[in-house]
Amino acid sequence: MIMDTVAMERLYLEVPRNEVRFARSLSHKMGWTIRKPRKSGIQQALEDVEAGRVYEAKSVEDLMEQLNA
Repeated sequence: MIMDTVAMERLYLEVPRNEVRFARSLSHKMGWTIRKPRKSGIQQALEDVEAGRVYEAKSVEDLMEQLNA
C-alpha cells in the first residue's frame, strides 16, 4: 500500500467562541487537526501575578492554615 505524502502547513485562526463547535466539526470532516496552544508555566505564573492570585505565608504553619481555610 503506497501512501501519498501531503505537504502540511500550520495555520492559526481566531474563531468566535460561538463558532468553535462548527469549526471543530468541519475540521473533523475534512481530516484536519485542531490543537489549542498551551501556555507555558511562566506564562501562567505571570497571568496569576497580574490577576492578583499570589499569596504569601510567614511560615509553614501559616501556609497550612491558608490551605485548610
